[in-house]
Amino acid sequence: MITMIQGYEKSTYPREIDQMHRIRAQVFSERLGWEVDVEDGWEIDRFDDENPLYLLSIDPVSNRVRGSLRLLPTTGPNMLRDVFPCLLPGDIIESATIWESTRFSVHQDYAAERSANRLNATTGELLAGIVEVGMMAGLTYVVSVYDARMARVLKSAGCAAEIIGKPQRIGGVMTYAGLFEINQRMLDSIRAASGITQSVLAPRPMDLPTAA
Repeated sequence: MITMIQGYEKSTYPREIDQMHRIRAQVFSERLGWEVDVEDGWEIDRFDDENPLYLLSIDPVSNRVRGSLRLLPTTGPNMLRDVFPCLLPGDIIESATIWESTRFSVHQDYAAERSANRLNATTGELLAGIVEVGMMAGLTYVVSVYDARMARVLKSAGCAAEIIGKPQRIGGVMTYAGLFEINQRMLDSIRAASGITQSVLAPRPMDLPTAA
């Protein structure tokens, strides 16, 4: 199940936020070897100060965080524009109906959980969560920067991307910027690949930002 936490609510969910940042450190620093900042076991950056919307996959039995991602409007600071402008030379993505997804990460303890087509179960849940949230917020697309490994994962998840700009080798890996449609067709495709049959969002009242 996906729990939504807005940046200004972090103090209300200290356990979940702590686990999220530690998983990010485990994935991006330890496993992938990216040059990221790790402070007291947390991977954290300046975009965590921009009131993002976090999606956290929660284990229904143990209540542990299985994985997470971060969503930010492209009308404000975002990684594609401010960190990876080389992927869109001479152009920017800036629209109230397009958000950016970053810091997609899954705890290694849940890496072996697979759907029938071998897609990681937490990955499928997080991807479905992005589309569900996007439809609720009135988005047309989500943009993301990802590497060749993640491109293969997205393909197996039925999550087709429109490659924008020019893919480049960054930090030794081929890196892409992609636009992902937010609509029922995309959600149905991800659900079919993941074996998901119903909404993945945990019900709770919140003021979800919208594109309107």
